[in-house]
Order: sequence, then structure tokens, then C-alpha cells
Amino acid sequence: MLQRKQTIWLLLAAVAAFLTMNFSFYSGNLSVNNQPVFQELTARSNTFLLILTVATGLLALISVFLYKNRKLQLRLTLIAILVSVVNIVLFFSEAKKYLQGNYTLTCILVFVIPILLVLASRGIYKDEKLIRNIDRLR
Repeated sequence: MLQRKQTIWLLLAAVAAFLTMNFSFYSGNLSVNNQPVFQELTARSNTFLLILTVATGLLALISVFLYKNRKLQLRLTLIAILVSVVNIVLFFSEAKKYLQGNYTLTCILVFVIPILLVLASRGIYKDEKLIRNIDRLR
């Protein structure tokens, strides 16, 4: 299980997803009662962002333990990729609500998650293809 490359990619994606709950994506001034208030945008800032971020992390963690059922593991990883892309879109739409501000360096974590999940899905697909070829030769 842990010796497979895709397990490492899935674990790193889960860690990155859970880190986005604490590290900011965007920081700037937000208008509250017509007063600019400095605030950081994290996954905890919005309920829907929090749900999508936790879902991405949990899907990646659950996929780690499904190494015997590669088809289901691949499906869950593809769903996690879709959820993480939706999460990125939601982060950008939330960042537009700020009056002024900057993207932080830790926003890279949000973009790393789908990349790691794609790498994991490629590894899972290669394993499935290898097993099918071995079964065909028997």
C-alpha cells in the first residue's frame, strides 16, 4: 500500500487540502458595514469552501485505503479532482468580493491539490492496466 507512488500522491493531496483550512488564499480589505476590514480568505471563511475542502481531503484519504479495489479508487480520485477544481473556482469567486488585496504565497497549495490527484490517478490507471494485461496472459 505505502510502496505505491499513487499512495504518496494521495497522502500529499490530503495534507495539502487540510493545510488550506489554516493557510490563507487571499488577504485584503473586505467591506463590513461600509468600513474596510482586513481579513484573510481561508477554507474556513466560507461554509461551502470548508465542505469542499474537507471533502477533497477525505476523498484522497479514503482512496489511499482502497488499493485492492483500483476501479473504485480511480473513480474516487477523479471525483476528488472535480471537487478540487470547483473549490479553486469558489476561492476565486470569494476573492472577488474583497475591495483590495493580494493573493498569498500559500495559495499555491490550492493549485497543488488537483496536480497531485492527477498524478495519483495516472498511477492507479497504470496499475489497473498492468493487472489487466497480466490477467490476460494467464
